[in-house]
Amino acid sequence: MSAPQHIAEGETGYDRVLGFTIPSRDARGRVVRLGPVLETILSAHDYPPPVKHLLAEALVLTALIGSLLKDDQGQLTMQAQTEAGVIDLLVCDFRGGELRGYVRHDAERLASLGPNPSLYALFGQGYLAMTFDLATSGERYQGIVPLDGDSLAAACESYFAQSEQVPTLIRVAVRSDRQGCVGSGLLVQHLPDGEEGRERLHVQHDHPQWEHVKALAGSLRHDELIDADLSLETLVWRLFHEESEVRVLPVQPLSRGCRCSVAHYQAVLARFPEDQRLEMRDDQGKVVVDCAFCSRLFEIDL
Repeated sequence: MSAPQHIAEGETGYDRVLGFTIPSRDARGRVVRLGPVLETILSAHDYPPPVKHLLAEALVLTALIGSLLKDDQGQLTMQAQTEAGVIDLLVCDFRGGELRGYVRHDAERLASLGPNPSLYALFGQGYLAMTFDLATSGERYQGIVPLDGDSLAAACESYFAQSEQVPTLIRVAVRSDRQGCVGSGLLVQHLPDGEEGRERLHVQHDHPQWEHVKALAGSLRHDELIDADLSLETLVWRLFHEESEVRVLPVQPLSRGCRCSVAHYQAVLARFPEDQRLEMRDDQGKVVVDCAFCSRLFEIDL
């Protein structure tokens, strides 16, 4: 990887994810920055600031991890859930560069927590579930870890360590102000012997090559991640420019991807017995479906 040639032109780019590998260090990574897509998803509901910040972090993580999928039509669903927490459900998914997300919470209990509640205050004894649906093979697998640590990023690191046995470092930064909300993140992983492509890997956690990559990636600052004047290519260059080779993958654009439609809900309702569908109808003989992701109402005429 040579120094980015387009930096002088001021091209930074939002709503894109950049993949890269460091062959000599047996490592791969992803870096993402969300802008307008993040704003569109967050605007579907009037989320209070702590929930908005949490969902923004979750969407960045979903883009980072989802973009690792080699199956173009594969889907990652990340779900954080608890039975008694202030937030009882957070769900995001990624498929083919499309993102969506939603949070369900208790507004009254949230207000009593103050402006900056901890992850434990929001979820209590919660858990994080990662579900991978691979469209090409039809395979589906899931890993579940406790919502420990002080952030969703820390919980995702635990997922990779426990469920995938892949040493992983994740950094996420979110900024929300009058100009809007920006979220950015970096994910770096160790792959033994340069092997990339297996979904689960068993590795030594004290591998010296990984410790080197981890130290470099860990030097990335919060302000660098969300700096609009730094392109994703520049961030990777700053961290790893002394390496013998860094291979940059084609940039993947990201978009909001709520898949709700009349046709989709008609197909879902068709799975129910006729007597149950009749019970769902309103006075006009229609079934009204509320999409939690985009906050739209769909009238389905049976």
